[in-house]
Amino acid sequence: MTELANIDGPIEIAADARLAAIVDSSFDAIISKDLNSIITSWNGAAQRMFGYAAGEAVGRSVLMLIPDHLRDEEADIIGRVRNGEVVASYETIRRRKDGGFIAVSLTISPIRNASGEIIGASKIARDITATRESERRIRLLLREVNHRVKNQFAVILSMIRETSKRSTDPREFEELIRSRIMALSRSHDLLVNSDWAGASLFDLVQEQLKPFGREEQVSLSGPLLTLQPNAVQNLGMAFHELGTNSSKYGALAGDAGRLEITWQIGNGVSGKREIHLVWDETMPVYEGSRRDDGTRKGFGTVVLERVAPQSLNGSAVLERSPGHLSWSLTAPLESIVVPPLGAEIPTADTEPSFSP
Repeated sequence: MTELANIDGPIEIAADARLAAIVDSSFDAIISKDLNSIITSWNGAAQRMFGYAAGEAVGRSVLMLIPDHLRDEEADIIGRVRNGEVVASYETIRRRKDGGFIAVSLTISPIRNASGEIIGASKIARDITATRESERRIRLLLREVNHRVKNQFAVILSMIRETSKRSTDPREFEELIRSRIMALSRSHDLLVNSDWAGASLFDLVQEQLKPFGREEQVSLSGPLLTLQPNAVQNLGMAFHELGTNSSKYGALAGDAGRLEITWQIGNGVSGKREIHLVWDETMPVYEGSRRDDGTRKGFGTVVLERVAPQSLNGSAVLERSPGHLSWSLTAPLESIVVPPLGAEIPTADTEPSFSP
């Protein structure tokens, strides 16, 4: 029996050492306290999480970690521990040594002595600040997506309404609506790919002209600009209408046409920075060739002359002549490009007006 006792002693000591090593190496804060809420042990993760060294924490009340408005939590926890309950994981806020607050997930279990009496509690705290921030960002993104989707619905409804006013052929109406919604979708895809941070003007033009082909007849020139979501949507509609018209009557309708899209930044009359964008296309005029003489004020004309410039607080001029079409837009730079980091990006909350 003496031999067995000599064997059991070292085994028990080794087990305690392993347990202490596990507690000390844990990434979660593991704290023990007595039934008077006095801290009796404090591992390395607790020091990293709350900022107190073990010598500063052991012997003090755990209330030093609890914000004043949450101190009733501790009385409830001790009461449940005395009854032998395991306090299932719950989320709360704790205070660090530097006065800052940290979001934590807590699990609390009773500690018993050799006789089975409850003498304290063991608390495991996990830092969930990053999880909380991720959840906050997801909620913010969902609200933003909800706003954008409602805005898209408003635009589509306006498209349907105004296109129906200007189309008597159901088949033509269906084709026009489909192509316009697909144009919106292409702009939307650019925004989704950037987490709604914006899209480059160069990418937007290329994406909207892609369905019409003839890339070799198109030239783009201008500084690199990242457009705000509102500008992406409205300029995307304008480029689609211009491209559609060009593929039917203009530069993209034949091999000899030429389309140049340029933009530059300068100072306006008021002294504010402005963007000046020009869509300029030239094409040969043949006897009997189809062309849009502009006498019919269609949906595209309304978009180019009213919707796009008004949504960007600017102005636009659309000019047609035999063998030539140009659309020029002038708008404040702050209404189009993504502002510097920290500045607020304005959003378009209202349904665009397509009325002539």
